[in-house]
Amino acid sequence: MTGWLVVAGLGPGDDALVTPEVTAALAQATDIVGYIPYVARVAPRPGLSLHASDNREEMDRARHALAMAAEGRRVMVVSSGDPGVFAMASAVFEALEDAPDWQALDIRILPGITAMLAAAARAGAPLGHDFCAINLSDNLKPWPLVEHRLRLAAEAGFAMAFYNPRSASRPHQFARALEVLLECCGPDRLITFARAVTTPEERITTVTLAEATPDMADMRTVVILGNPATRRVGRFVYTPRRA
Repeated sequence: MTGWLVVAGLGPGDDALVTPEVTAALAQATDIVGYIPYVARVAPRPGLSLHASDNREEMDRARHALAMAAEGRRVMVVSSGDPGVFAMASAVFEALEDAPDWQALDIRILPGITAMLAAAARAGAPLGHDFCAINLSDNLKPWPLVEHRLRLAAEAGFAMAFYNPRSASRPHQFARALEVLLECCGPDRLITFARAVTTPEERITTVTLAEATPDMADMRTVVILGNPATRRVGRFVYTPRRA
């Protein structure tokens, strides 16, 4: 097999945060596969085919990319942030499980800067100690499991980064998440809303849980909840590295 498949992260939004490794792979690719807004971030050029698809077509997208690589094409599956964080790398390997003939392909995963890490850097250092990341969407797991994980993470004292907090189709769930966090963590815990981080529409807001409202988040927002020791210093928020 002469083709290859690269699964890459395009970072949180700013082109300056796309890694040189990813930029080099983009220059060599013959095909770009991904969710519509992520493919739109790749500049067209002669010899490059763009294959954009809808948000809930991950498995079809992964199979299509593998099939093209098996035909000898240089295929790149793009995600925002890092491809291994709630993104396409897992879907590619899931598709690969059912396709043993493709398992000899040259497959590489190229890391990217996540929205979570970019947001934390803008805010200061709220993830400076133990933390976890939780996807609040219930598209691929039931909401009771999401709520269960929220409670356990709060009980363990983790800082938490939340992806996909609130969409038009499920606005009530983030309201419920805030209720659970307020119950478990108390009103004074700091929470940061980082919207469209590293883009011209960026907005960073830190409040207490008592002040947080559901409409402070949407699908372009990463939400970071501090741990019990997280505090402000000047305009920044940080979590000490001590327990």
